[in-house]
Amino acid sequence: MRIVIVGGGLAAATAATELRDTGFEGEVAVFAAEPHEPYERPPLSKAVLMGDKEPASVYCHDRQWYADNDVDLHTGERVVAVDREARTITTDSGATTSYDALLLATGAQPRHLPDADAAGAVYLRTIDDSAQLKSRLNSGTRVIVIGGGWIGLEVTSAARTAGAEVTVIEMADLPLQGVLGDEIAAVFADLHREHDVDLRLGATITGFDRVGESVVVHTDGGDVEGDLLVVGIGVVPDSALAEEAGLDVDNGVLVDATLRTSDEHIWAVGDLASHDHPILGRLRVEHWDNAIEQAKVAAHNLAGGSETYDRAPYFFTDQYDLGMEYVGRAGRGDEVVTRGDVPGRVFQAYWLHDGLVSAAMQVNDWDSSGVIRAAVGKPFAG
Repeated sequence: MRIVIVGGGLAAATAATELRDTGFEGEVAVFAAEPHEPYERPPLSKAVLMGDKEPASVYCHDRQWYADNDVDLHTGERVVAVDREARTITTDSGATTSYDALLLATGAQPRHLPDADAAGAVYLRTIDDSAQLKSRLNSGTRVIVIGGGWIGLEVTSAARTAGAEVTVIEMADLPLQGVLGDEIAAVFADLHREHDVDLRLGATITGFDRVGESVVVHTDGGDVEGDLLVVGIGVVPDSALAEEAGLDVDNGVLVDATLRTSDEHIWAVGDLASHDHPILGRLRVEHWDNAIEQAKVAAHNLAGGSETYDRAPYFFTDQYDLGMEYVGRAGRGDEVVTRGDVPGRVFQAYWLHDGLVSAAMQVNDWDSSGVIRAAVGKPFAG
């Protein structure tokens, strides 16, 4: 039996690892479009961008691991077609490989602003992006960050730590407002203001210009001029390959509870997969933990299993001296209850829906990591 894995990220590497660790003896091939061994992305906007870790630390395995574990690794080979009837994949070199089971782990790509691109905007997604961005975060550099989400704020934290001046332009009234709600989002707004970040909130961008070596962002609240423009406004699933293969796609590749697509021989995981979660319903999760855990379940199912994936979403962030973990999925209108010292940024937060905890978070309260995870899905204990 031959299993082919398409992707060069954490999900692809985890699936290959799980297959070998659990005794699968068939053929395993991994196709990564980038010229690197599969690697994980969260450190690229955290420890690596901050300079706390070297870029080489993000690799899931060195190349020798793949040889030692009889995993046929192809780097710098983008899969451009899937022939579902013949059960083959074709790469951009024209090479064709057959499969008995196929795992799609192509992840996502940054959402672009074409007018910002014309003004020289940069994005953070790959290991090369992180290295290039880090080299430009220097004392005195004027950085404009568009987007007050996780990536935007993590880039902001790294830039301020490096001594750069940062202006964040966000259309919402608070950073992370749509994810965390007003009360908890205000914690992050205050954090960045305390680190002298110029937050331009509730802003509408009206245009971009280049003036010599500088970039100017025009907003309804005035112009912002800088040396470096970083856009972090979310990602879109990299589903073109799946669409062209005729798989069911709607904001990601549609998969059932076992992570199987509309083709019985193909599975999808990670940022790419729109998963029919047995508890939470249809959702697509763009976080590190999801890539790992979905890949483990998919590996068992690729090899003939029928496991369902029902793990609650989890993510984390590091910004300045604030570390946070979040478990679950809060909905708009959920009640928020906090425990601990919110002004001092050592606390827990619980989102409640019909008396049950839909999501929970700890901020700088690492002893409560297990507590918040155990609370999700249960009646709030108070």
